[in-house]
Amino acid sequence: MSNPVHCIIVDDESIARDIIASHLSKIDNIKAVAQCKNAIEAFNYISNNKVDLVFSDINMPEIAGIAFAKSINKDIKIIFTTAYRDYAVEGFDLQAVDYLLKPIAYERLLKAVHRFFEVNTPIQSKESSIGESNDFIFVRSNRRMQKVDFNDILYIESYSDYIKIHTQNDNLVTRETISAIEAKLPNDQFLRIHRSYIIRLSKIQSFTNEEVTINRKALPISRSYKKEVLKHLEKY
Repeated sequence: MSNPVHCIIVDDESIARDIIASHLSKIDNIKAVAQCKNAIEAFNYISNNKVDLVFSDINMPEIAGIAFAKSINKDIKIIFTTAYRDYAVEGFDLQAVDYLLKPIAYERLLKAVHRFFEVNTPIQSKESSIGESNDFIFVRSNRRMQKVDFNDILYIESYSDYIKIHTQNDNLVTRETISAIEAKLPNDQFLRIHRSYIIRLSKIQSFTNEEVTINRKALPISRSYKKEVLKHLEKY
């Protein structure tokens, strides 16, 4: 598994910091390494430590969150947290990963973290990201890292922040976005046909302009993917 993302929480309210830290403690591969009550503390920490992501309040004393975000290294990503909607446009102008309104629910913060992973996880070669054999992947399911052979996968189905991997003999559910899992799959073996479905090409039993059938189940081809899907399938 890759090294965890190091993040800091910057907010002048201790309760707000504790809520974010509690939410983050439930998410794999991300670690809250510091809590800072103002931007000056955050500057000092960033100067001496590795930081990948900052959760920053906007309305803070002395140095506001927007000014703080403008002054740090651009490689450090920002997720703004605030009780005020008025700052959203300026926040996104700074290319913030997300903008969270207080009180922050766990599900909403989880979505922001997944957005960070999707945009900022380095795209590695297939060999380095899934192993030299290039024929399996590990996913977390039931508190274990489970090995899944590519050849066993029928299709992958998305449920918002979770996916279900349908295999020959079992189904695995893991907390991951479909875009994140798509980046780990070899594109000569798998094909995205819908925002909610990825299929294994060798498992196709039949297809039309509207759907693909795998294991006697019809899976829809969405309008936005149809042109590329049909272009790909007609090669066979």
